[in-house]
Amino acid sequence: MREINIGAQVFEDIRTHGDFYVDKSLFIKEWWENRDTVTLITRPRRFGKTLNMQMLDCFFSERYADRGEELFGDLAIWKEEKYRQLQGTYPVIFLSFANVKKDTFADAREGIIGVIENLFQGFRDQWADDSLETKKRYAFMSLTKESSNTEISNSLHELSSYLEFRYGKKCLIFLDEYDTPLQEAYVNGYWDEMSYLIRDLFNSTFKTNPSMERAIMTGITRASVSGTNKYAF
Repeated sequence: MREINIGAQVFEDIRTHGDFYVDKSLFIKEWWENRDTVTLITRPRRFGKTLNMQMLDCFFSERYADRGEELFGDLAIWKEEKYRQLQGTYPVIFLSFANVKKDTFADAREGIIGVIENLFQGFRDQWADDSLETKKRYAFMSLTKESSNTEISNSLHELSSYLEFRYGKKCLIFLDEYDTPLQEAYVNGYWDEMSYLIRDLFNSTFKTNPSMERAIMTGITRASVSGTNKYAF
């Protein structure tokens, strides 16, 4: 009998340890075939949003290119030949604002910088064997608390552009709990500052980004939408 790992939301760990898992892998097919450029998914807390985002990362990211059978072999999506060929073939940007829960705008801004810088560090570690000449191409991948709002806003756009250059393929972007900084800003009285920063970041990342193939954002707050599930900027 498989163990039920209560509260687990890391797809890779659940699958690697053989824990009980309710197969939601056909969501991958449903989302991919809808062909929406940006999809916004809003559901209550503890609804499985983060686990699904983890699943998408493991399925599409080139970092998991050799692990499709291990992670998806007994799931419904793996019965689809088309999707077996698709697994592990995209550069993926995956980040979460879940922990950006701060009382002041300065601290929240620093929290967002930390999330993006951790993302950058993951890529730098992945490319640790690159030559010094190659590393110069992604010297932009660094943020500090002294970075300007413009640098923050452009950071994921620039990363997307470099990923397209490096892999010859547009990237997928998965942003979990997009609305946490905005909720905290509303409660703690720094809505204007945060909304301007988030607006510019999202505009650069999701709207004016020719290096992005598709994206998903999740949260608990319903944003302005166009159609049924596209974020309206």
